[in-house]
Amino acid sequence: MKKLRLGLPKGSLQESTFKLFKKAGYNVAVSSRSYYPVVDDVEIEAMLIRAQEMAKYVDDGVLDAGLTGRDWILEQGADVREVAELNYAKGGLRPVKWVIAVPNESKIKKVKDLQGKRIATELVGFTKKYLRSKGIKAEIDFSWGATEVKPPHLADAIVELTETGSSLKANNLRIVETILESSTRFIANKQAWKDKWKQQKMENIVLLLKGALAAEEKVGLKMNVPQKSLKRVTSLLSSLHSPTLSQLSDSGWFALEVVIDEKVVRDIIPRLKSVGAEGIIEYPLNKVIP
Repeated sequence: MKKLRLGLPKGSLQESTFKLFKKAGYNVAVSSRSYYPVVDDVEIEAMLIRAQEMAKYVDDGVLDAGLTGRDWILEQGADVREVAELNYAKGGLRPVKWVIAVPNESKIKKVKDLQGKRIATELVGFTKKYLRSKGIKAEIDFSWGATEVKPPHLADAIVELTETGSSLKANNLRIVETILESSTRFIANKQAWKDKWKQQKMENIVLLLKGALAAEEKVGLKMNVPQKSLKRVTSLLSSLHSPTLSQLSDSGWFALEVVIDEKVVRDIIPRLKSVGAEGIIEYPLNKVIP
């Protein structure tokens, strides 16, 4: 039987990745000490790999495909095919940022002020390239973790990953500049991508993952609408396509169904009710496939 060797990110992205796969229709289970998750698809052979290392193993052909951040692809200079961008992270559906941060009281105000300074980061290679492009020479130290606590005694500045900036603020740090925005990518080994079966398998997985992500911020609404209110109700609604209408057995009544952004639901339901909609039902979505 043909198998797709798929790398799943271990660490901060693990939980959100497993949840996304479940919503896409793939149940992934792994014991606390195992690096080999079981996927309820016999054609997928999964392995847990740190996101920082994923691109290297995909590039080398140890894995056919994997999920990792754009930041780690750039850091490792990996020659892989980026099949899809998947906008999710540890804390939500947004890109993450690598920023230069310094203590609040630091005299460093701009990137040029880093000349001759010591910087701690896990993103050593990219940081060196970035500073070199700005004509800045600084000492870049690899950080094994807890990077936020290193300034001012162990480093003058840090380059750190952030989603909300709350951790930086909690450690009395301020952002000087964002040097890279990154999102999760589904990547493929270039030789594996040439295999028609593997390519189709990867495309199928990506289709479902993207559908699951698209559904994260949308809900479905069902309601009954009298004919006299139909125009006013439909004018309030925006959707992927026009609302679906079907005539009810009761003369002069229609059933209406629509997909809308979840963030507008709390505002639009009272308005729908006020213009004549009845029996309004909101329901979650698992996947939205364009």
